[in-house]
Amino acid sequence: MNRNELLKYLDELLEVSRFSDYGPNGLQVEGRDEIKTIVTAVSASVELFEKAIELQADAVLVHHGVIWNFERPVYQGGYKQRIKLLLENDINLFAYHLPLDAHLKYGNAAQIARRLGLVDIQPFGDHEGNTVGVRGRASSTSYADIFEVIRRTINPDALLFPFGPKQIERVGIISGGAQKELKQAILADLDMYVTGEASEFVMHLAKEEKIHFVAAGHYATERFGIMALGDHLAKKFDVKVEFVDIPNPV
Repeated sequence: MNRNELLKYLDELLEVSRFSDYGPNGLQVEGRDEIKTIVTAVSASVELFEKAIELQADAVLVHHGVIWNFERPVYQGGYKQRIKLLLENDINLFAYHLPLDAHLKYGNAAQIARRLGLVDIQPFGDHEGNTVGVRGRASSTSYADIFEVIRRTINPDALLFPFGPKQIERVGIISGGAQKELKQAILADLDMYVTGEASEFVMHLAKEEKIHFVAAGHYATERFGIMALGDHLAKKFDVKVEFVDIPNPV
């Protein structure tokens, strides 16, 4: 397919215009016009782009791209090498950040909710005016059972603070570094809140407010959206899509 056709489709599917983000969503580095092979991954890196070259990719589609408003990097060292690899090999780079966190079908949080068996999935969580997660309902499941599913399907090393009720019904999920949004989960009277990272204040707050808190890893919680989106593109269009897993313990 044509690069611009793919860009238009992804921008509309993920409703990019609804979001105020930390960097540009969509095409971040322009490559060749025709796209037959797409590599998907969580984060842009030299290692990823070298793998994309090996796989003869025409485009790379990631959650974390190379352009961020809060970094404004000088293109030297690793950043220079990333851009150099893309430009020299004429590879397109597409990146979708908050839109891929929030999407109710292909988003990170929605994909995790389905893995946890939640139903009645609704938007949840405000981050600077953007709805970035979901909430759902469990069928009166014990917290131990949900913890086991998280360890098995998301991250065996997930950090778990079991301070909520024995039976779980109301669960909120925001992938990545959304530990501060625990306060919103408390205000929403949720039984459990799942995100990627934890800060020092989290343990005491969760304990005092009697809510289960799960930090299942920033990378681990943000694999699922890009994988689901890639699977969708492979089924809908005449393109080959391959997910490249570059694990990150954070």
